[in-house]
Amino acid sequence: MIVLHYTAMTSAEAALDRLCDPLAEVSAHYLICERGQIWQLVEEDMRAWHAGAGQWGAVGDINSRSIGIELANLGTHPFSQPQMAALEALLRRIMARWPIPPERVIGHSDMAPDRKYDPGARFDWQRLARQGLSIWPEAAEPGDFFTDAARFGYGIDRFSPEAVLDAFRLRFRPGVTGPLDETDRGLIADLAARFPVDQSTPTA
Repeated sequence: MIVLHYTAMTSAEAALDRLCDPLAEVSAHYLICERGQIWQLVEEDMRAWHAGAGQWGAVGDINSRSIGIELANLGTHPFSQPQMAALEALLRRIMARWPIPPERVIGHSDMAPDRKYDPGARFDWQRLARQGLSIWPEAAEPGDFFTDAARFGYGIDRFSPEAVLDAFRLRFRPGVTGPLDETDRGLIADLAARFPVDQSTPTA
């Protein structure tokens, strides 16, 4: 799978220094700055320390099954056009090499909803979905939210119901708060029906 992050640092150069510092014990395969420049820091077939503890479907060791892409952004402002264009071109190349389907391009917050928020509410997932580089839900008949969330990939046995709902909304309904509602149930039902997480053997 591919996991998208934001750096939450003041500049891409500061993030680059940290990602290359052995004492920091954090790394990623790629870093993309606001101007669209891409640095490859780890070979794609090597393990990087970008995801940490978490779960997506049956996969618990995300670092060993994923390629991590860091986007220079504090999480408080939109991602620039050059940065998004560079990300899209990079995703196409990675997904063709491995191959990775669009439903296995996820956010850090999806696999670690109890502690991570990146790439955050300002990230344009719909833009990626329109190009076949990620996915977006459609309205469907509502079902049981947490059963469907587990089928889609969220670790409901590992994380609290509140954390899972917040992560789902952060990605698919940014800005929405309040109790679980019929729209939540319908959207996750569609995702679970079309993109059940463990329908095939992971390829990356």
